Amino acid sequence: MILMTGATGNVGRPLAAELDARGVAFRALLRDPARAGTLPERAEPVVADLDQPATLPPAFAGIDKLFLLTPGIGLAHTEHAVAAARDAGVRHIVHLSSINVLGDPLPAMGRWHHDREELIRTCRIPATFLRPGGFMTNALDWAGTIRDGNFVLDPTGPGRHAPVDPADVAAVAALALTTEGHRGAEYVLTGEETFTVTEQVEVLRDVLGRDIDVRPATTPAQAVSARFPHGAPPALADAIIEGFTLMRADTVGVRTDTVRRLLGRAPATFANWCARNAHRFR
Repeated sequence: MILMTGATGNVGRPLAAELDARGVAFRALLRDPARAGTLPERAEPVVADLDQPATLPPAFAGIDKLFLLTPGIGLAHTEHAVAAARDAGVRHIVHLSSINVLGDPLPAMGRWHHDREELIRTCRIPATFLRPGGFMTNALDWAGTIRDGNFVLDPTGPGRHAPVDPADVAAVAALALTTEGHRGAEYVLTGEETFTVTEQVEVLRDVLGRDIDVRPATTPAQAVSARFPHGAPPALADAIIEGFTLMRADTVGVRTDTVRRLLGRAPATFANWCARNAHRFR
């Protein structure tokens, strides 16, 4: 039996759909029981909270594989999940990490993910680490300024990256959870096209059929608001500013063929993602 955390998020939703389509029974850990109605038919919802270790043993009972996605910037969720997995006899963890662990020197965002990976390594449960670059869904952070003012704030200027569709990350996760040969693997997952923010907006503009201005973020606060429109805690805000500074300096962008190699097909294009999600900008 597989246990999923983050089952209703940007990666979790398509992963749940992937497992359901494969006929795989799985359990979904939820903090809010009201969200159980969004899960596929084969999902077994279980109410627990990674903030409260005492709630975890029933969720982990009988589990042999874990998809671990922990939000935020701390280590407590990972510590609690790993301890529960070890006690339950889990035999494989597929962990959603980040491309930021490859930074040299490590940025703050990379250190948090690196420390989570190390927690999993030290528990000695075989693991697969998924390290996506920027998600295409990060473009949804622009939805408010597009709807209200037809503009997008650009904090990275000439910097390029190759955003990946969370559905492709989910497909790789499903592969790692349901087939052999992935224990000990570390997969860097990106799309196959690199973009500046301006180029991404041009794609979105064509799909939506409306004018959208691109305005440079001229202050740290504007840079943070480009990623977190409703604000962020100070440590996270500092990490975001650091990350955008590094992205601005990378005018090539990291790009891998891992999605194509593992899935035997091309990853989704940004234009395809925009077409599927156009309603979310209107």
